[in-house]
Amino acid sequence: MYIGDQIVISAQNVSLAYVEDEPIIYDATFQVRKGEFVFITGPSGSGKSTLLKSLYGEIKPRSGELIVTNTRINNIKESALMTLRQHIGIVFQDYKLIKEWNIEKNVMLPLLIAGYSKRVCEAQVDKLLAHVDLYHRKGRFPVELSGGEQQRVAMARALAHNPTIILADEPTGNLDAYSSGVIWKLLEGANQQLETTIVVVTHNIPPALNIEYSHYSIHDGRIVNEKDRYGVL
Repeated sequence: MYIGDQIVISAQNVSLAYVEDEPIIYDATFQVRKGEFVFITGPSGSGKSTLLKSLYGEIKPRSGELIVTNTRINNIKESALMTLRQHIGIVFQDYKLIKEWNIEKNVMLPLLIAGYSKRVCEAQVDKLLAHVDLYHRKGRFPVELSGGEQQRVAMARALAHNPTIILADEPTGNLDAYSSGVIWKLLEGANQQLETTIVVVTHNIPPALNIEYSHYSIHDGRIVNEKDRYGVL
């Protein structure tokens, strides 16, 4: 099903579960437009991360239809899944950097997977590490960096292949206030300057964010559009 260039995520009556007949998300229906900045909030265990996993194909819907960048996630084949992930950048709370690789190679990973030449990879990585103010540390390994620096590396990696969508799972959950502010500025910049669609799972929306955003919350397995619930945010 083609959903058009302006809709990058479309969920119609989607239910998600790890165990059959024990759904975590019920009957979810929502759309995310190209260039939109979206927050998904809810208490621990509400299904926020489960929903995010479904958007990059780690979990498939038990029912309903989920389409991401015009790719149907239901029963997606491995080849199509690899193509889908070339359009997605992911930022995790625990960074998920490869500890045996230096920072330069960690950021280069999506480009290596996509088959870019060494010259293109190195030029793009240098540009991104300069952007997150870590060019001077590109030969270091993750263990040599602070948590905030590791998350900046993860942001650079997520941006490396110019994704259509960045999915961020509690991206500042382990960071101090300063490092959190840096990460939010990087996400804002990707959204405003590159028109990257951003979907962030978090417990709390930062109060100082300087962009318009959409807000969905999860209550008892149901996804609620907070704009509809409370009026224009």
